[in-house]
Amino acid sequence: MSIDKLNKDKFNEMLGQALKEHSEPVPADFTNRMLRQLREAQEQKILARIVLQERLALAGCIIFGGVAIIAAAVFPDIAIAVFRSIVVSVTQQGEVLADRIPQTIKSFSSEWQFYTLLGAVFGFAAYSLVELFIGDRVTIM
Repeated sequence: MSIDKLNKDKFNEMLGQALKEHSEPVPADFTNRMLRQLREAQEQKILARIVLQERLALAGCIIFGGVAIIAAAVFPDIAIAVFRSIVVSVTQQGEVLADRIPQTIKSFSSEWQFYTLLGAVFGFAAYSLVELFIGDRVTIM
């Protein structure tokens, strides 16, 4: 027989004896209070996870913006060329959209991956800004 087994048996005996000698009435709402405390602990855990996700999203936006600023400072010619090509592309696409809707749909369908990615990045940035400025004012019922 191991020492742990002896200690465990002795502990069980001591605990059983102590419980027999000492008894207190359990309050009527004890179970409800314990369940409420468990629920509150789970809610706090969920809220902590959400706060962490929001902080990571904000950090990602800040890092992405910092990288863009550094890239523009270190490689200004490339940054200007990229921005010009984006402006020219958007302008051309806008003219096509204003002139001929069917051709715009065709153009969009040929470059839908680019526009989907651009929309996702813009949506993520807008969501992060909204959460940054008014996220603390939202209350959970």
